[in-house]
Amino acid sequence: MLNDVLVFLKNSLNAYLSMGETHTDAQEEHVTFLSGQATDSLSFKLGFTSLIMINLEQENVLRSPDLYSRSLSNGTVQKVQPEIRLNLYVLFVANYQQYEDAMRNLSAIIQYFQGHRVFGHQDSPELSENIQQLVVELVTLSFSEQNEIWGSLRQHYQPSVLYKVKMVVFQDETPKAVPEITDKTIGLSL
Repeated sequence: MLNDVLVFLKNSLNAYLSMGETHTDAQEEHVTFLSGQATDSLSFKLGFTSLIMINLEQENVLRSPDLYSRSLSNGTVQKVQPEIRLNLYVLFVANYQQYEDAMRNLSAIIQYFQGHRVFGHQDSPELSENIQQLVVELVTLSFSEQNEIWGSLRQHYQPSVLYKVKMVVFQDETPKAVPEITDKTIGLSL
């Protein structure tokens, strides 16, 4: 499901960024994933904006009151493991020869997400059916936090912008039926 979120963001941004192009030999892809193998050091493609998930956190605020039960539309109650709600931190890194091109591309990404903060199935039919909704929020980092991120990536700073993508929900796919209560007598002994 995490890959569905990242592919959706990449494809949505590529469609938006390609709409503004007027020349016919323009590249179709502006936003891409990192190149190289997992064991290699990170490699940001020149002439592209790369996206990378740099953190994952569990959202504990919005929890169901009964963590272990789910009610279906027909009234049936099922026993399930509690769902896990995740927030993804996605970094968009613009690696261009010309600084102005990097700023132009990052500006377009910020403008796109400013106008498209919430993605649901009605306005984004290409959103995976496993994902109910995504909410995108700009994250502002301090200089020390930026330094820590780029240090952990073992890269020098590149023009970039960080977004928090909320809520990817993982649900128990193998629920168990809750046994029906048939005996309604309460046995109290004095």
